[in-house]
Amino acid sequence: MSTARRKPPTMKQKPKEEVNRKALIWIGVSIAAVVIAMALLLIFNG
Repeated sequence: MSTARRKPPTMKQKPKEEVNRKALIWIGVSIAAVVIAMALLLIFNG
C-alpha cells in the first residue's frame, strides 16, 4: 500500500524579515538624503 503524498507548495513564501529590511533601508536612505539636502541648503544660503 502506498500512501498518497501531498505535493509541496509551488510558490514558497519569502521570509517577512527580508521585506522589512529593504523597507527600513529605503526609509533610512530617504531620510538621510533629506538631511543632507537641508544641510547643503543651509551652508550655501548662509
